[in-house]
Amino acid sequence: MTTDADLEKVLGHTFGNSELLETALTHPSESGRESYQRLEFLGDRILGALIAEKLYELFPSMNEGSLALRYNELVRRETLALVAEKMGLAPHIRLSVGEDESGGRQKPAILADVCEALIGALYLDGGLICARQFVLEYWADMVSSALTTEKDGKTALQEWAQGNGLATPVYQEVDRSGPSHAPIFTMEVSLENGLTATGKAGSKRGAETAAASSLMRQIKE
Repeated sequence: MTTDADLEKVLGHTFGNSELLETALTHPSESGRESYQRLEFLGDRILGALIAEKLYELFPSMNEGSLALRYNELVRRETLALVAEKMGLAPHIRLSVGEDESGGRQKPAILADVCEALIGALYLDGGLICARQFVLEYWADMVSSALTTEKDGKTALQEWAQGNGLATPVYQEVDRSGPSHAPIFTMEVSLENGLTATGKAGSKRGAETAAASSLMRQIKE
């Protein structure tokens, strides 16, 4: 059975105020307890500042647009959910019975929210140094590889559009199928020059990426 002490070892910080840690782990479905939502709000801003600071430091010759694209990749929900999975965060989350039985511990949105709340809790309990230590540990590889990894479809399409004087690609949901706990999204991407493509995936982000990749293949052909 996992304990808060086990999680503190993963976080690299022992909380002086244990209520902060408990609150950061509590989903809104748990009635009668303060949820993580306020800490999530704070953690989102702390994470953003720390990632922006690190990108600015590592890539002094990168322009604002390229920095922004990489920043967005590093603070998006899917990245936070991956960090949460890497930490083994799911067993520690306080959920209602109903939310737990519906697969709440595996939902990327919940994992991402709790991850952000933990950053907020670390900041309040241990200061910016403590929050920075955690973020740099778990985001280090992703930040340092921001220039060397292959661009995903959305990034590649956006950079192509900018390079060709076009507006930012527009994404819209055109279909949703499957059960509510495991939906399949169909997203369409369009450019102002009239080119369009669609993609399907289990998340809107994934479907957008698939659509963008499909449109990039059209452009290259």
